[in-house]
Amino acid sequence: MTDFATYSFDAAPECAREETRIRDFIELLKPRVMTLVVFSGVAGIVLAPGHLHPFLQLVAVFCIAVGAGASGAINMWYEQDIDAVMNRTKNRPIVTGRVDSAEALGFGVVLTFLSVGLMGVAVNWTAAALLAFASFFYVVIYTVWLKRITPQNIVIGGAAGAFPPMIGWAAVTGNVSLESLVMFTLIFLWTPPHFWALALYRNDDYKKANVPMMPVVAGEASTKRQMVLYTLLMTPVVLAPYFMGMSGVIYLVIASLLHLMFIVSSFRVLRETGYRFARLMFGYSIFYLFALFTVMMLDKV
Repeated sequence: MTDFATYSFDAAPECAREETRIRDFIELLKPRVMTLVVFSGVAGIVLAPGHLHPFLQLVAVFCIAVGAGASGAINMWYEQDIDAVMNRTKNRPIVTGRVDSAEALGFGVVLTFLSVGLMGVAVNWTAAALLAFASFFYVVIYTVWLKRITPQNIVIGGAAGAFPPMIGWAAVTGNVSLESLVMFTLIFLWTPPHFWALALYRNDDYKKANVPMMPVVAGEASTKRQMVLYTLLMTPVVLAPYFMGMSGVIYLVIASLLHLMFIVSSFRVLRETGYRFARLMFGYSIFYLFALFTVMMLDKV
């Protein structure tokens, strides 16, 4: 009886520690960012012509999710010095010591190879090659090279987040087409106004971390003008799925309304002196992209 009681009391804290450790490793994967990545990858699968077995669809989505999470973990490992001085990131697992730096790097590298290898063996190697290139682009081109040296970091590096629908499309078709490139371009052009809205009201964080985000280097006025420019440049790309036959009239109407609101949001940010509309635009931009792909898929179904 005594042994059982001792075991129970000893095991409970140990289980709690294990659960906390699991949560820390999940946090390394940047699950909130992963959600949008996975969703756009699903959109690529749903919108692609042809058929992929439902189980292989799940495998493809799993690989996209794991690959994105792995890149996030490596990003946290490389940027731990930046994360430590920014209010938004100072409680991340590596910064606080909850996860060892070397463990985080190993975790990210292993998951990267696992996701790419599984995608290639189970689905096809075109999708695997795109997944590998997206991971390389995010980790090497954006995180290591561009982020600390140019205010165009998110413009160029944002391409990494635009690959998932192409990967999903390639998982079904085995190729890259004009339709998948349209989805890529949509996310590519959406990324700067989305991220700069955040950078505007987190400007002090980026200054402390010495990261040359656009508001830090070019100033808020210039950043706001560029946000308006990108939202306007998105217009033909947002409408392209209808004119290319990917979606119907329902998409055209709803997408037009959603995009009009996105443009209006950018002009509100342009005119304001504070950050109220920048915060609102950042939140709306996430809903906007989810909604566009949702309507695109429902219209096809």
